[in-house]
Amino acid sequence: MGCGIPLYVIKWESFVAVGVSKQDIREQIWDYMESQNLADFPRPVHHRIPNFKSKKTLLVPTPRLRTGLFNKITPPPGATKDILRKCATSQGVRNYSVPIGLDSRVLVDLVVVGSVAVSEKGWRIGKGEGYADLEYAMMVSMGAASEETPVATIVHDCQVVDIPEELVEEHDITVDYILTPTRVIATGCERPKPMGITWFKISREMMEKIPILRSLRAREQQAGKDVTLQGEHQHLPEPGRQQTVPLSADRRPPDTPGPEANSMEAARGSPPGEGALLTADVFVGNLPQDARVSDLKRALRELGFVPQRLTWQGPRLRAFLHYPDSATAQQAVSCLQGLRLGTDTLRVALARQQRDK
Repeated sequence: MGCGIPLYVIKWESFVAVGVSKQDIREQIWDYMESQNLADFPRPVHHRIPNFKSKKTLLVPTPRLRTGLFNKITPPPGATKDILRKCATSQGVRNYSVPIGLDSRVLVDLVVVGSVAVSEKGWRIGKGEGYADLEYAMMVSMGAASEETPVATIVHDCQVVDIPEELVEEHDITVDYILTPTRVIATGCERPKPMGITWFKISREMMEKIPILRSLRAREQQAGKDVTLQGEHQHLPEPGRQQTVPLSADRRPPDTPGPEANSMEAARGSPPGEGALLTADVFVGNLPQDARVSDLKRALRELGFVPQRLTWQGPRLRAFLHYPDSATAQQAVSCLQGLRLGTDTLRVALARQQRDK
């Protein structure tokens, strides 16, 4: 039996109760859709993204990302209705598709994502495994999607509910359009979407299961990004403490200040080659590739730690902040820990002088 019109406007007031969780919302949606026989195969709908018929041609994510990110389905010439229907199944993906790798120059014009529940504000809840969020983040990382790429979800009217904003996390994808059997909702959501993979949310177990994720991590690590995984610890230099072993230029970690730090000290008249701290200079690393100097200045201004001067080295994903004295610089390092631009956590430490050979 289908859903009657009055049920389409149910607001599920209980969802906004104190202490509600994402799983609470999932269970209520799943229970309701089962009781009203609203979803297509496969059933039961619990622990799944509810299925609906679609006549659109799509790039589909590889199931659980086991062998790649996308598959482009290409039905055989003269395909019958039965073959076209089979193309939309997992077996059809294996038989009638071509994988699209990280190096493919594909641009996605519209992202259609499944949902268990969604709000008119654009907040979305999936089935709880995080694959849709990860797929979107991977598309952004490989340049297939961007902040301007619209995200839509197709749900039944009963799946449009109130969702508390505090349940939305920084890695969660939001939606711009909601399509139901009776409505098209433009959410007008202004919350920034993930700008890439949030590596500290990725477990070692997930890395083992998804080969393409390992490839992406290697690329971003080579580019100097912070790819620390869940449960790992970053090893940043402690403020005020010198390194005992100087690193040569070809053995520096990606975000460690190099010879530029030495040249800055020399420009200020300090003797090179002493291994001394540049006590008034602060190193900022792991800048996002698309970051602008104005983004960093704005973040520093909001925290009240605007430097006297800023040396921007965007292509090398880093910058140097110049403060009037060591005390101010050390205070800045302490207060700027955890500073983020987009989804990237920046590395902040006192700049250190390299030894002059």
